[in-house]
Amino acid sequence: MYLQATTSYGSLIPGSEYIRSLVRQGTISAEAGKRLRWMDHYYRNQNVRLTCRYFGISAQTFYRWKNRFDPYDLTTLEAQSSRPRRVRRPETPVAVIERILEVRNEHPRWGRDKLAVLLRREGIVISGSTVGREMKKLQARGVLVEPENVRQAKLARKRRRKPRYATRKPEGYRVEAAGDLVQVDTLRARLIPNEDRFHFGAWDKRSKFVGMKVYKRQTSSAAADFLYHLKTKFPFRIKAIQIDGGSEFMDQFEEACRRSRILLFRNPPRRPQFNGGVERSNRTSREEFYEVEDVSLDIEEHNRQLLKYAYCHNYIRPHRSLNLKTPYEYYLERNKKTPVSRAC
Repeated sequence: MYLQATTSYGSLIPGSEYIRSLVRQGTISAEAGKRLRWMDHYYRNQNVRLTCRYFGISAQTFYRWKNRFDPYDLTTLEAQSSRPRRVRRPETPVAVIERILEVRNEHPRWGRDKLAVLLRREGIVISGSTVGREMKKLQARGVLVEPENVRQAKLARKRRRKPRYATRKPEGYRVEAAGDLVQVDTLRARLIPNEDRFHFGAWDKRSKFVGMKVYKRQTSSAAADFLYHLKTKFPFRIKAIQIDGGSEFMDQFEEACRRSRILLFRNPPRRPQFNGGVERSNRTSREEFYEVEDVSLDIEEHNRQLLKYAYCHNYIRPHRSLNLKTPYEYYLERNKKTPVSRAC
């Protein structure tokens, strides 16, 4: 277990395997075990230069630990704290430190010398170096914040918004009945130059029912009103709505969905294919209504025209995707309900 190497103390130095076992057992630290290998190597070869070259250490380092080493007490190879026994106590009064903090917060861009001048005007005799030293202590404690960090914190507070009601659609969300998922999107309609109207469209993924209405502005209040319009025109309850990231689907629209207990799913950025159904419905509205009909410039009459077109789409127009049934016929077939007379 021990290497037969005679030391200047007339004792034996443990071999490498025994040193490793001491480290594993926790008798000495890994650093102390490394230094013990220095001593083991030296007492085998009796050559300081070869030992230093082998371990890649300086002669000064080796001699410092050799002179400290006691083969009967391996803890002499442990690193010792260099903290002085007597630590200088802070001499700056607490009231002065608090005043330094107050003045610094009033003038966050001023240096220690300028702050020292201000304090001396108040009768506080203090040097610039003392002010700087106390400021560093305050920074280390996290009490004093640098100006750039203050600005970043303010900007972060401005960016912080309340959590949105809209969430990502769960991966396992299933659409089995009408109203389980209604896609909503907007279409910009320009009837005359320099005047846009915003066509809000909705498309039910299961029954292919559509709803539409135009507004002068693309706002969340308009989107909230459109939600009320859908609730009056769809023959089924809307359970979930899927939208893109448009600002018109925030604020009042989200609040309207929350009050109505309608789930609201927000698509990831730059993923229009997730709302492919309503996108295709908007294209159909453009081709079969805006490019064919003589659309009125009066917005109320425009909406009455849209009501007739939506009625035709939902109750008269056969759909290939529904085996040439209308959305209403498909809805009745799936729910086995008696037909109800609907007026546009």
